[in-house]
Amino acid sequence: MPELTERLTKEAIELLIRLIKTPSFSREETATAELIADFLQSHGAQPQREGNNVWAVNKHFDAAKPTVLLNSHHDTVKPGTTWTYDPFGAVVEDEKLIGLGSNDAGGCAVSLLATFLYFYERPDLPFNLICAITAEEEISGANGISSLLPRLGKIDVGIVGEPTQMDMAIAEKGLVVLDCTAHGQTGHAARNEGENALYKALSDIQWLQQYRFPNSSELLGPVKMTVTQIQAGTQHNVVPDTCRFVVDVRTNEFYSNEEVVRTVQAHLKSEVVPRSVRLNSSRIDPDHVLVRKGVALGRKTYGSATMSDQALMPFSTVKMGPGDSARSHTPDEYIYLYEIRGGIKAYIELLEGLQL
Repeated sequence: MPELTERLTKEAIELLIRLIKTPSFSREETATAELIADFLQSHGAQPQREGNNVWAVNKHFDAAKPTVLLNSHHDTVKPGTTWTYDPFGAVVEDEKLIGLGSNDAGGCAVSLLATFLYFYERPDLPFNLICAITAEEEISGANGISSLLPRLGKIDVGIVGEPTQMDMAIAEKGLVVLDCTAHGQTGHAARNEGENALYKALSDIQWLQQYRFPNSSELLGPVKMTVTQIQAGTQHNVVPDTCRFVVDVRTNEFYSNEEVVRTVQAHLKSEVVPRSVRLNSSRIDPDHVLVRKGVALGRKTYGSATMSDQALMPFSTVKMGPGDSARSHTPDEYIYLYEIRGGIKAYIELLEGLQL
């Protein structure tokens, strides 16, 4: 149906321009949620809304069929001070659309919406489609996809729209941040008094630097632990009784965040408290029918170091979308219009005739 694809693509680009012109920082996405809901409704779909999350299901939804989730986000980070264009200007220069959220992840969101509407009225789909464009992805917020998933029912596989140049990220690193505190006892630095918490922390930091988790991933590499902050002491002549340091841990698919935390706690003398264990590594079987079809269509597979809402989904997912991750969160962010056209075409090819 080339005429339908062409019309939906044109309308998707028009929607993206409106989204860029409408600020939608994380937790402030009300206006863009309304735009997305209106877009779906104007095409005959029946959007639902939970906070700033908007979703719809295909017209002939059948609970007996497997369900595919199409998900991307409509929140953005705040623009830096080095933009030379208006972040909300949605300027088009030749094939380049410039604006905040154009690449991350507006182009993906509108491409998935167009794909969903392409299949929306098909009575012969061998699966259900749910399209959910959600909030708070940039901050992994509690009112984003994780708050919506209980409303969606059983999901068999998900396509997460993030800029990957339409290649398929079949694994993604997880994240856990550890707040560590070494305890000692104050004393005068001129005398052999006290118990220096800073020295205790150094011993633990050395372990973190040298330890290697046994299982390294072909897609994601090893678990990576990096000490990124440290704070101790009140004045030069007092032995510090506490030393606080922060560890950034990027996990691979072989370890849950809880497992990594337990291992660190077992080896460190310092107190170790994770800020959250929600953002686990994700992986889909390379032999999954969705991955195999993508590969047959010429899509490459890889492991992603960047994080997305995949981390919050307890089912198999692939991350793929138009645009380039290297442009995300950069001044004068942009996406090429041909990337959106190609993204919609590729999403449709991936889903057409898919047998789960």
